[in-house]
Amino acid sequence: MFVAAHTSAGKTVVAEYAIALSLKNMTKTVFTSPIKALSNQKFRDFKQKFGKEDIGILTGDVSINRDATCVIMTTEVLQSQLYNDMDYLQDVEWVIFDEVHYINDEERGSVWEEVIIKLPDHIGIVMLSATVPNYMEFAEWVGRTKQKKVYVQCTYQRPVPLQHSFICNSKMTQVKTGEVKFDHEAAKKVIMDYKFKQKQKKEKEARDEGDQNKKRDYKGEAIAGKQK
Repeated sequence: MFVAAHTSAGKTVVAEYAIALSLKNMTKTVFTSPIKALSNQKFRDFKQKFGKEDIGILTGDVSINRDATCVIMTTEVLQSQLYNDMDYLQDVEWVIFDEVHYINDEERGSVWEEVIIKLPDHIGIVMLSATVPNYMEFAEWVGRTKQKKVYVQCTYQRPVPLQHSFICNSKMTQVKTGEVKFDHEAAKKVIMDYKFKQKQKKEKEARDEGDQNKKRDYKGEAIAGKQK
């Protein structure tokens, strides 16, 4: 299954359902993420949701409860398991690829591609992403590769609209929300305020530099008077 949905559309609910199925069926789920920080975050979140006994984490730095029902790991760790510990995957029912758009990454994308190709046939795949433009084409490739149907769920608008703001002099000014037109007047005011503050700053620096020069000149005159 491929969930190509906007941020905050509920992609994690699909992952949680797969974990719940593993708990029910007494199998395992592997949740992969592209970076360790995200793995640690999901480890904390899922522990609160399912309990610490059923959630583990396996990264290059940390190994906690590696035989849990759901183990969170980076995709590179799962790649290593495919080469060195296939027995570990015998009881795995689901592999969840969070942020699967990393398959397009120039340096690391081949890891996702290789793992998807080499996963045993008995393992179901759940892919999550908010930024795959050609999601149908990608789903068709996975389907052809694994010889399985891939169901695609997508969203066409953000459930939580994006907000665009300028921050100037510790003050935040909102200039656009969702589909509302860009507020050019608000943006223009922020830019004018910024230019005015920069002008004041330069004028102050010039005055301070002038005062310093005057002090140096006065000190030089005083020394010259003593020498005479």
